[in-house]
Amino acid sequence: MEEIKQQFLTGERALFQGHDLRIMDTTFADGESPLKESRNIELTGSMFKWKYPLWYSKSVTVKDSTWFEMARAGVWYTDEITVEDCAIEAPKNFRRCKDVILRNVSFANAAETLWSCDGVTIDQVTAKGDYFAMNSQNMNIQNLTLYGNYSFDGVKNMEIRSSRLLSKDAFWNTENVTVYDSFISGEYLGWNAKNLTLINCTIESLQGMCYIDNLVMKNCKLLNTTLTFEYSTVDAEITNKIDSVLNPSEGVIRAEEIGELIIEKDKVDPAKTRIVCTNSAVQK
Repeated sequence: MEEIKQQFLTGERALFQGHDLRIMDTTFADGESPLKESRNIELTGSMFKWKYPLWYSKSVTVKDSTWFEMARAGVWYTDEITVEDCAIEAPKNFRRCKDVILRNVSFANAAETLWSCDGVTIDQVTAKGDYFAMNSQNMNIQNLTLYGNYSFDGVKNMEIRSSRLLSKDAFWNTENVTVYDSFISGEYLGWNAKNLTLINCTIESLQGMCYIDNLVMKNCKLLNTTLTFEYSTVDAEITNKIDSVLNPSEGVIRAEEIGELIIEKDKVDPAKTRIVCTNSAVQK
């Protein structure tokens, strides 16, 4: 491979259609699309300071590198990219990409990041920004810390493990999502989802888990969670008290206690939902 070391590159498309390059300690300064249409690229210890650095690229590894704030829309339409031990300050990164691996990466501004991607692996990532991972699919996530609302809207086929999500309106319109051993805080969790499974999770959510087709919860804890399960088909095993439940469509809800159970017979059929409260005299 050709080596490029400790260069300061400017101008539009500085390494346009570059291939078989090992790039080290190099700064891509002002100038759009420096590595557009590149192939088989290894980047180490480098900096992106301007827009669109990696578009339409393939087979890229990036380590110990930095995207600065103006390196916006940094990686679009790119396949087979691995990013490790990097700091990404710019928003709107990773759009319509395939086979993306992110390890030990921080996103200071993750707004509109990871949109419409297919095949994403995330491990030890911290991200702050709204609309994270919209309409992506086939995602495998662990050790994610996310601060940002409207996350994972429209995602299909995703597993999340050992993560902490502070996110209003997370998992809307999703399909085939399973979350293990995680903490989730945010209003209106999971609305309009299909096949949402939560295992060993702690959840705080005003009007969470509503309008869901096939919600499964195993060994979960609900804190400060009210008006939950509205119009959802549910199989829930909750290990503590639920503050309030409103109009579940059908299924089974098991909990220590339910503070307020609201069943409006003109809206749902009470006979379709079984309520089991282990610490209450009220059982249905």
